[in-house]
Amino acid sequence: MRILTNDEVRQAAKEATGRAQVSAQALMQRAGYAVTQFCASHFKFSSVCVVCGKGQNGGEGMAAAEALQVIVGQVSVIILARGASELSADAADMCSNLSSEPIWIGDEADFENAAARDALAADLIVDAVAGAGDRLPLAALERKAVEAMNGAFGAVVSVDLPSGVDGDSTTPVHEKSEDVVFAHAIITFVAPKPAHVFGELTSGPIAVSEIGVQPALVANETDLEVVTGQEVGITFPPRADEAHKGQFGHVLMIAGSRGKAGAAGLAGMAALRAGAGLVTVACPRSIQATVASLAAELMTEELRETEEGAVAVEAAEKADALLRGKDVVVLGPGLSNNEQTAEFVRRFVAGCPLPLALDADGLNAFAGHYNELKQRGEAAPFRVLTPHPGEAARLTGAGIGAIQADRLGTARRMARETGSCVVLKGWRTVVAGASGETWLNMTGNPAMAKGGSGDVLSGIIGAALARRAEESAGAAGKDSTFLNDLRVAAAVHLHGLAGDIARDALHENAVLATDLLGNLAEAFRECELQMNRGLFYLRK
Repeated sequence: MRILTNDEVRQAAKEATGRAQVSAQALMQRAGYAVTQFCASHFKFSSVCVVCGKGQNGGEGMAAAEALQVIVGQVSVIILARGASELSADAADMCSNLSSEPIWIGDEADFENAAARDALAADLIVDAVAGAGDRLPLAALERKAVEAMNGAFGAVVSVDLPSGVDGDSTTPVHEKSEDVVFAHAIITFVAPKPAHVFGELTSGPIAVSEIGVQPALVANETDLEVVTGQEVGITFPPRADEAHKGQFGHVLMIAGSRGKAGAAGLAGMAALRAGAGLVTVACPRSIQATVASLAAELMTEELRETEEGAVAVEAAEKADALLRGKDVVVLGPGLSNNEQTAEFVRRFVAGCPLPLALDADGLNAFAGHYNELKQRGEAAPFRVLTPHPGEAARLTGAGIGAIQADRLGTARRMARETGSCVVLKGWRTVVAGASGETWLNMTGNPAMAKGGSGDVLSGIIGAALARRAEESAGAAGKDSTFLNDLRVAAAVHLHGLAGDIARDALHENAVLATDLLGNLAEAFRECELQMNRGLFYLRK
């Protein structure tokens, strides 16, 4: 989902009203329904107070008030104006539809009126004072409204943006003005804005409803996207009744070493849990039985090994033979840093004709050999690199501090230099695609900072790339590369969402990598629900 500026969102809405003869009032009503759906999904309440400004954001708030009347009897509307004549034309139309008389607030003293105080004592406060199209800084009356909402006991849901926030800002809100609503949740429309992604606006959920507008038809100044359940839904559509396992691909997992059989098993099981039709794990001979015992569904193949129980250089011929009938390769989880294994990895990668996800020790094999990762020729197979900051530092020679200070720039630079899709893992994982597109992911949490989490991600990526989705049939060149980039971004989002669900069910200290596997089903269901409702979460 593309991150659009304030102006781009307005342009998208304007084009929608012109192209399809959809009125601005109809879009406001759709926004109101989306607010109601969002609030009902996250909060329990028996009374609501909607605080509205004079413009479009206020009109959306009034539309939400009417929709909320259906599910809760006590809905109060505060409007920051002396009367309807001070409202914008669209907001005035929405005001005329209100089923009860609003509370008009013409100056700061009016907040002390009994009606206003009673209204602000509601269980739920809807902040619709100032959205992306409103002028900043806020006027004195609006600042007073912000103060009143921040002082209320009810949960606060901001419509579009917390009042006082500039949608185009990338500065965390706590580093700016005090005149900002501290929202417990945010719902915006058409597309996310930079502030939703970079502004640290809330610790609660942030959702987007496109309200029937097609934001893909306008320019994208930020040149960035954020991953949601929408991308997961595109990558993993419902299976047809007549589906067979061959349609979901065969993943070859080259992984593991003595003492690290679990990494191979986790990655293989993650690929199966994420929908791959078949998974074969190729691993050193001494751990094959262990890997096979981890899951009956995994197929295994033995590879020649070193005295230390790592993949030997001589395994190359067998590994090449195993490519027959496979759709994608995942290389690296638990392989070890053995010198022979590193040489095997570099030789294998140089000749691999299939899409390839390179992870963990597969990446470490290229420390000091970074130039060998560069793709050569337009026909080169799709490749994914999944470094954490330490691995990125070892590959590129840059310091970890420099990488963390410019995560976007680092991922994009590595993607350009290698011709690969680069997944720079960490807080707000960056997916810099081989197609030139870049996604930011907002799922995931510190509970996932534990051994095995990366192995699970590599398996999900393998499953996403192996799936032979009907919509990609016939795609070639840049289109095919973009679809594969999108699949990788979807896998990253799904992985983080499974981690969020596991943390909420357990505790951030108690989550294991195997818990991510166990919660993938719930993560899939959540993304399907978002697709069905048309309400997509940057973070839930």
